[in-house]
Amino acid sequence: MSQDSATATEAARKLTGRRRREVVAVLLFSGGPIFESSIPLSVFGIDRQDAGVPRYRLLVCGGEEGPLRTTGGLELSAPYGLEAISRAGTVVVPAWRSITSPPPAEALDALRRAHEEGARIVGLCTGAFVLAAAGLLDGRPATTHWMYAPTLAKRYPSVHVDPRELFVDDGDVLTSAGTAAGIDLCLHIVRTDHGTEAAGALARRLVVPPRRSGGQERYLDRSLPEEIGSDPLAEVVAWALEHLHEQFDVETLAARAYMSRRTFDRRFRSLTGSAPLQWLITQRVLQAQRLLETSDYSVDEVAGRCGFRSPVALRGHFRRQLGSSPAAYRAAYRARRPQGGGLEGVGAVLEASVPVQGTAANRRAVAAASSGPSPVTAAAPPGGPAERLGLGPEAYIPGRPALPGQRSAP
Repeated sequence: MSQDSATATEAARKLTGRRRREVVAVLLFSGGPIFESSIPLSVFGIDRQDAGVPRYRLLVCGGEEGPLRTTGGLELSAPYGLEAISRAGTVVVPAWRSITSPPPAEALDALRRAHEEGARIVGLCTGAFVLAAAGLLDGRPATTHWMYAPTLAKRYPSVHVDPRELFVDDGDVLTSAGTAAGIDLCLHIVRTDHGTEAAGALARRLVVPPRRSGGQERYLDRSLPEEIGSDPLAEVVAWALEHLHEQFDVETLAARAYMSRRTFDRRFRSLTGSAPLQWLITQRVLQAQRLLETSDYSVDEVAGRCGFRSPVALRGHFRRQLGSSPAAYRAAYRARRPQGGGLEGVGAVLEASVPVQGTAANRRAVAAASSGPSPVTAAAPPGGPAERLGLGPEAYIPGRPALPGQRSAP
């Protein structure tokens, strides 16, 4: 039995009361985006038994009083209320309207109760904020849209946010990255429940790949979100990223933007969600990660090439953000690298294998390889400039999954 199937069977045994495994409740809120909301409705709400896809029973539940206003001013009327969640073996929160506002207390209570009674709880994109507000992500790995990962990590420090992943399966609680990654996670749920053939048949109907390789890194590889790219600060950020090997501070960036330090700090935070000093330190640490992974420079040389005033400064910031020393990080990273063979061969093996890395056991093994504290509170992932958005503390969990784009439960 595959690891995913074992997890599903265990979850099914835990269901209590009226809950049924084949019943999926989708929790909608006013202000939620229509695309994310429609994903679980399409995956679990349409009968495709003729294509070999086992049927789910869908319950669309309003998380608050309706009508629910969504993208473009559309109004929705959910046929069920929160009470219907009591019958569901899976509860999906497609998205939350605002990462700065608290979800309704009644909805959080319903989610906690469902989880206590054995239901599988799923958060798509910003739905992770609702799960975190309910306390269901405490001490767990999770992901969300890369733009909002820093906010999730800062607001809920006990959540181990990994903005690289398309989705994270931690057994009875699952989260996905933005928009289309919700499809990836829903297909994963079908695959877990009913096997690869059923998930493949559903993917063909939806005209999407059954598994997408890679994570969010390809989208992270930008200096700023698209809507910020035309802002005058974008030029300053681009300059900073190109000159990380030089020693400069936030005052230098403010001067290049022709702003006072106070005005620059306010504008930078409003646009990126991160304080400029923390952002700059994070970029230097991320550059150090890349050099430790891809070069044989000594730690002292890495410090100089990343703009740190001394190796001591690098070690201090590196340990605070990644939970280990630069030397231990390099050793752990190299220990995780596949031995021999090209990338194409590795990809073929990964597609055919059962996911075994990225689990809690794997994370503990990586932690044991470092001399510092547990690495589950760390900075944004290595590779690509858009950690450059300040995906800082508590954002990166060392260890890549065997199946790219997926982190599976232990």
